[in-house]
Amino acid sequence: MKLLDLHISGFGKFHDRDLTFEDGLNIVYGKNEAGKSTLHTFIRSMLFGLERGRGRASKNDLYTRCEPWEDRAAYGGRLRIEQEGTIYRIERNFQKDKKSLTIINETLGREIEPTKAFMDKLLCGLNEISYNNTISIGQLKSATDGGMVAELRNYIANMNTTGSMALNITKATTCLKSRRKEFERQLDPEAARSYASLTGEIRNIEREISAPEYENQLQSYQHMREQVRSLLAEKQEERETLLQKIATGRQALDGAQFTDEASITSYRDETKGTYTEYQFARAACEKKSRTVLTVLLWILAVAAGVGTGLVAAATSGMLSGVPGLPGGSASSALIAASGLLTLLFAVAGTFLLMNQKRRKRELAYTGKLLQEVFSRHLGDSTISDEAMAAFEARMEEFIRLSQVLEKSEQSVKEQAAEIEALQARETSCDDVISQQQRTQWELEKKLDHLAHCKDQIEGLKQVLAENERIREEISAIDLALDTMTELSATIRDSFGLYLNKTASDLIAGITGGIYSSMSVDENLNVFMNTHTKLVPVDQVSSGTMDQIYLALRLAAARLIQEGHDQMPLIFDDSFVLYDDDRLRTALKWLAKAYDGQIIVFTCHQREAQMLTANRVPYHLIEI
Repeated sequence: MKLLDLHISGFGKFHDRDLTFEDGLNIVYGKNEAGKSTLHTFIRSMLFGLERGRGRASKNDLYTRCEPWEDRAAYGGRLRIEQEGTIYRIERNFQKDKKSLTIINETLGREIEPTKAFMDKLLCGLNEISYNNTISIGQLKSATDGGMVAELRNYIANMNTTGSMALNITKATTCLKSRRKEFERQLDPEAARSYASLTGEIRNIEREISAPEYENQLQSYQHMREQVRSLLAEKQEERETLLQKIATGRQALDGAQFTDEASITSYRDETKGTYTEYQFARAACEKKSRTVLTVLLWILAVAAGVGTGLVAAATSGMLSGVPGLPGGSASSALIAASGLLTLLFAVAGTFLLMNQKRRKRELAYTGKLLQEVFSRHLGDSTISDEAMAAFEARMEEFIRLSQVLEKSEQSVKEQAAEIEALQARETSCDDVISQQQRTQWELEKKLDHLAHCKDQIEGLKQVLAENERIREEISAIDLALDTMTELSATIRDSFGLYLNKTASDLIAGITGGIYSSMSVDENLNVFMNTHTKLVPVDQVSSGTMDQIYLALRLAAARLIQEGHDQMPLIFDDSFVLYDDDRLRTALKWLAKAYDGQIIVFTCHQREAQMLTANRVPYHLIEI
């Protein structure tokens, strides 16, 4: 078989894309993320189909990762191939609800029904597992030498034992042996003894549960507890209602900044005293006679002062010519009397003036206090006798509220005592009920255990028959193991020798003659043969391991496809870890060793450059 061309309607990043292949060696070059692996997956999906996973696995499966980026309705394409001179066109739609497969024989111009027999012939005898493990080769797995050795041994073990990667006799044998051990663990040789022991235990339990202590009085005590709880709920509801009223009253008192009746009375009396002072100060400030008297006294003080000055002037001779003014000692006495009178008038006027100012300050201070009080309790700062009367009425309301709260708090204390007594009764009922419940729980446990023992006895009755069935299963497993061992030996004698011989021929070519052949011992230890010694595979370089692995896959591909056309050999960045010399040798060897079509996907240009330099014909495809 060879690939002719393909058309991608929609697959991953590709949309409406065509690609053509030719005979021989095809180099498909593209940079990283250009879509080489997507093309590789598209070819495999066109040949073997693409199924969607189920459940959570479908979120990240290959089907979901390959869905078209642009138009999901165009999920699919076509692939044209040629097999034994006949050209076929494979058309697939991968959409979940519109999945389809159509095969057209273009040579005869008719559609072919894709039966299993026809698909086996068309795909050269390969299924998808064989395809993935032989001719479809991704990047080789020599990341670590130990890992590659394990990969080689696993590959050789499967192929050498069964001739197919889809089968694994070693795993099947292990599974059967594990199953055999599981059956052996299920055998119960103590069934009869267990049956006798359970019978005696059942008799003891039946005797215990017939005792008087297990009589059920739970219902009567539960009824008594319900009555107590009902009465307790009523009392608690009454108490809660009273507490809410107390809280509301206390909130009103707290809002007015009162704590009890004494604080209210004290506040009221203090405010009344302030109001009395306010009235006295206002009356004093409103008297005009005081103001007139103050002015008169100051006038008299000024007049007396002027008189004193005149007398003093006359005494000093300044007014000696003024008739009627006294002289001598009489003048001195007159000056002293006039000065004293001036001082008395001035002191009296000052005293009256200071007293008037003090009354005004008292009036302003007491007025401000009363305005604050009336504003807080009456909502109006106006000072009047009516306001004072309303304030006193308001205080009387607070006093009555305080008295009611004291009585209510006393009632709450009494109710608390009643509730405590009811709670004690409820606790007593709970204790009795708990004891009854424990007794009934013990009884239920004994009954459950009794039922369990009876179930065990019923199960034990079937154990002997089950043991016999298990022994038959073990005998069947032993027969299967013997048969698989015989078949494995037969396959190893034929297929194993052929695989080793074919792989050895290929290894000699791909290693450039460094190793002449390969051999595998009975423990699946792999050795490379030189002209002088055997080299264990874990002692060769990682690059040589890659070459051995590649040779084994090609040998298996040849054997599996024997009697069929050879399918194209596909490499997907398989030579990334090859140095230039090893890559040059591998490419020249591939061109000669494989007669069919070869497709190499690569992100490097050195493959094409080496093929050109060595004049090896190839077809270059750039994506």
